[in-house]
Amino acid sequence: MKTKAAILHEPGKDWEIDEIELGDPIEGEVQVRLAASGLCHSDEHLRTGATPMAIYPAVGGHEGAGVVTKVGAGVAGINEGDHVVLTFIPGCGRCRACAKGMQNLCDAGAGLLSGEAISGGHRITYQGKPAAPMCLLGTFAPYVTVNQASVLTIEKDIPLDKAALLGCGVSTGWGTATEIGETRTGDTVVVVGCGGVGINAVQGAAAAGARYVVAVDPVDFKRTKAEELGATHSFATMEEAQAAVGELTWGQMADSVLICIGETTGEHLQPALSTTKKGGQVVVTGMGRADQIDAQVSLFELTLLQKRLQGAIFGGVSPRTQIPRLLEHYRNGTLKLDELVTTEYKLEDINTGYADMMAGKNLRGLIRYTDADY
Repeated sequence: MKTKAAILHEPGKDWEIDEIELGDPIEGEVQVRLAASGLCHSDEHLRTGATPMAIYPAVGGHEGAGVVTKVGAGVAGINEGDHVVLTFIPGCGRCRACAKGMQNLCDAGAGLLSGEAISGGHRITYQGKPAAPMCLLGTFAPYVTVNQASVLTIEKDIPLDKAALLGCGVSTGWGTATEIGETRTGDTVVVVGCGGVGINAVQGAAAAGARYVVAVDPVDFKRTKAEELGATHSFATMEEAQAAVGELTWGQMADSVLICIGETTGEHLQPALSTTKKGGQVVVTGMGRADQIDAQVSLFELTLLQKRLQGAIFGGVSPRTQIPRLLEHYRNGTLKLDELVTTEYKLEDINTGYADMMAGKNLRGLIRYTDADY
């Protein structure tokens, strides 16, 4: 079928709306009519070239939910008409990582930026040539053809536009605090960066029972939202936060510092490390450039105070475990989803949406697909 999509022809250019050819699902694949797609900072990394794709053009988007319209041969447990969330990390269920309950590190994730489908070949072409979907999904198009490993069925009482956020930002942020961040009752947690991921780390830390949840962001609007969604304190800079954490904890400092900055650099590590207590940890969830290897860390402090520096993808937890759990939190009011969507956009306005994100105007921008898009 032919459908429109937001296409990136090369790094450094704006997104362009053009027509693509989308293949029908082959064995192990399904086609989904999307209700919405989140505007995640990771796709801005794709646009700038900080995250390089193996081939171009690329179809962006990796956060979406919708209804299954076609099912290929050999698909188990997914049927036409099912409501589904797409997960930017696939889960094959067979590799060693999946077998150990670490689906967020599934071997199939090695192809996230390759442009090639898990089953081989390409389901998207542009003017007769292969195009690469971001994270094997490409949700900046109203229809996608994806492998069943990237699809999770959900119950139909959940609004699909809100469920779309669970495919990346919400799950990643919440898990950063609760799973890999190991927040416990009474902890002091510092969240650095309160955008689409960090704001959910705030929610997760509060839900896990942290005594103090300290939000750090230079944007007034985001600090205000962080306090509405669970932060006990908020500051514009790490210097301010570090001083306050020292006073709040009688000099013990934070149990964990969660770096959720949209464009993380090596300079962000040491201030975070110095804000943690003895035996505490820094979790790095924010994305850095693929070609950046410089990091400023005091090895003296890291060793003698037995601190930890930990990376995280999808919050360190399996999507098939995390998403159903978060749906229950949403149902009982512990997790706020409706409040996360600051602005909705048409697909044609995607560049405006990203300009708004970079200007600090949104927690999460959302592309909502309408009948005119299909």
